[in-house]
Amino acid sequence: MTELSLTILPETPDDALAIERLHERTFGPGRYARTAYRIREGKGHRTELSFTARIGTLLVGSVRLTPICIADTKALLLGPLTVEPPFRGRGVGSSLIKRALKEAKAEGHKLVVLVGDEPFYAKNGFKRIPKGQVKMPGPVDPARLLIAELAAGACEGVKGEIRPDWDA
Repeated sequence: MTELSLTILPETPDDALAIERLHERTFGPGRYARTAYRIREGKGHRTELSFTARIGTLLVGSVRLTPICIADTKALLLGPLTVEPPFRGRGVGSSLIKRALKEAKAEGHKLVVLVGDEPFYAKNGFKRIPKGQVKMPGPVDPARLLIAELAAGACEGVKGEIRPDWDA
């Protein structure tokens, strides 16, 4: 298979079990101890900003966006981004990210944060947050804390600890 007939669709409640199983296969049971997962426990993801990737009826990927605050600045936390192993390296993850960022921007969101590998996410506009500017409430390698501005200059002056956005 060289060409994927990929469809990116908004996540629905019917997708929850398949997505959870995908997360389990991808990240294992240790995922719940990770700082980003702990933040997501505090506030559910925004289904209207979360998407699935399908080939036919087969769910092959998922991305979610969760409301957070960096001190008093509202933002979104991207993740988990998950792609079934046989479909990695074929643009599925990037397609999911592009759709999620496009919809977030259309809704007026200005910043998206994630914990991940800069070489992969830089292709989609993410850059490393300067060390000490933004902190997670638990252990995270600062080199993996990335941010994307959906509005020019949105990151200027943003400083503080990330927390779930309980008011979103």
